[in-house]
Amino acid sequence: MNRTAASTEAPARSARERIMGAAMQAFTELGYGATSTLEIATRAQVSKREMYALFGNKQAMLAACIAERAQLMRLPPQVPPIRDLDTFAEVLAKFGAIVLQQVCEPIVVGVFRLAIAEAPRAPEVAQTLEAAREGVRNGARALVVQAQSAKLIQPDDSIELAAQYLALLWGDLLMGLLLRIRETPTTREIARRARRAAADFILLQSLGSAHA
Repeated sequence: MNRTAASTEAPARSARERIMGAAMQAFTELGYGATSTLEIATRAQVSKREMYALFGNKQAMLAACIAERAQLMRLPPQVPPIRDLDTFAEVLAKFGAIVLQQVCEPIVVGVFRLAIAEAPRAPEVAQTLEAAREGVRNGARALVVQAQSAKLIQPDDSIELAAQYLALLWGDLLMGLLLRIRETPTTREIARRARRAAADFILLQSLGSAHA
């Protein structure tokens, strides 16, 4: 980005937004360990004093970036309660599509690559990312618990069942994105994948009930 474009853009965004955007850009380009706070402040067009007043340190910037993205991986409040298998399939697919849409964004895949590359030098990157992943697992588990309460699936370990669903949802997609051998899926591909994962999960639970 040239300086004229940056100066035009800067007033339109808050200092916090500019810092978070600059931090993620620098982290993915230079690596977490090699990115200085001066580099971030320069890119964000703020003083280091202002940056520290807003975030405190570099890890806090990364945590804020990941937390902001994690907030988007939630179902909207108007989702209907789960009372039958059709609704369960619909809500599960909606949740899966939201997760895939957010995580498959190139900048998020970049954070995963960053966590892998920086693990020996900056384990806090992986720890921060893991906290966000835990939120996704908890979201899936909450849906499983609702389905169990409605007696739609077996009352097995909800944590394990949530993990099974997420495994069906992802398959080898994330690995392919990390290795750059898969293209970012389209919205239509994501919706289809989410519906298939929900249907397969419910089918597996039905088969399990039949053999119980």
